[in-house]
Amino acid sequence: MELLDKLEILTDAAKYDAACTSSGLDRKGRRGGRIGSTMAPGCCHTFSADGRCVTLLKVLLGNACAYDCQYCVNRRSHDTRRAVFTPRELAELTIQFYRRNYIEGLFLSSAVLKNPDYTTELMIRALRLLREEYGFAGYIHAKAIPGADPALTWQLGLLADRLSVNIELPSAASLRLLAPEKKKESILAPMAQIRDGSAESRRSLRTLPARRALRFAPAGQSTQMIIGATPEDDRHILTLTQGLYRKYHLKRVFYSAYLPVSDSNLLPAPATFRPPLLREHRLYQADWLLRFCHFRAEELLDEQNPNFDPRLDPKCCWALRHPEFFPVEVNRADYECLLRVPGIGVKSARHILTARRTGALDEQGLKKLGVVLKRARYFITCSGRMTEGLRMRPEGVLHQLLALERPRLPGGGLDQLSLFDAQEGLS
Repeated sequence: MELLDKLEILTDAAKYDAACTSSGLDRKGRRGGRIGSTMAPGCCHTFSADGRCVTLLKVLLGNACAYDCQYCVNRRSHDTRRAVFTPRELAELTIQFYRRNYIEGLFLSSAVLKNPDYTTELMIRALRLLREEYGFAGYIHAKAIPGADPALTWQLGLLADRLSVNIELPSAASLRLLAPEKKKESILAPMAQIRDGSAESRRSLRTLPARRALRFAPAGQSTQMIIGATPEDDRHILTLTQGLYRKYHLKRVFYSAYLPVSDSNLLPAPATFRPPLLREHRLYQADWLLRFCHFRAEELLDEQNPNFDPRLDPKCCWALRHPEFFPVEVNRADYECLLRVPGIGVKSARHILTARRTGALDEQGLKKLGVVLKRARYFITCSGRMTEGLRMRPEGVLHQLLALERPRLPGGGLDQLSLFDAQEGLS
């Protein structure tokens, strides 16, 4: 098979991995034959919301999988074109793309070829060629293979900047049903190893000279789970996410709306099933609240409300269920309270704390700071006063917030769901 045919097959097979993240790592190029560099905010491997192409080669080492996971397009029983790169082919392809300025780095995953150890060994050989023979110092994100020998995962982490282990499905029961060859324990074990190795790497970078410091996955780890293929509710998924962040110190959890690529009777029927893209969107918004706004999963969802309201973002939903918390006085509230206000995100909250040192803020001042007043005005006071003529009735506020959100939803005039407002990150 020609190399370009392999590239076509294996880049297409990699498109289902949603782990599109910045590198989280700064590293300069070096003299003496070392080429490439990476920047913490600048290395991505997907398409942005406005259609701009990003610059990571996202590819599988091979798609000839030994497993038969029902939800996967590369499963053993699926009739699809198969291909496998040799380590030399993959390394040569990556470096040639880099030299032509097509890419800035590599995102490498793989189906399980024969067994986890064999697959990991091939990935290590490819990355070692890149790092040692070609002198490539750019960003590399590699997928660790659950079930591989820990010594092999360790070697992989010494060659990659970031590792990730896909948790696949939100519960052990769903994993047993749809991917019986995978075990929850085999997924969590490398997560713990990567957590501990990354922590040791950070300690050595702080305490040892650069040439002696350990560099094991210095940009940390991430994971991904499939949403909508199995019956778990949003509360279950968000609680799992919170536990993963706390226990394994993940940089990101990615959510992938299930695409009907299988006719298995264990999965939603392709003829009637629509990928739950809006649900995925709400989970990403809630994930942001966990990571940056200090919310807890049990605050956002409970037994009475196990799923997010698709019509509203999670912060607005929380605010409407907790009228006792509002209104918040922007000239006195601390940072934590400001983050709870719809329309005020991390950036705006910090600007408010800085600006009010020189004088009281009113609505015009908040607008200049980037606060999204079309949401915030229902939940704040400025020097004890709400917007003139505004009444805080829950049903009226709900109606107004729904009207604001409607154009952003499918069928409301926009084809692309946006995580962010024009003025603020997530507020």
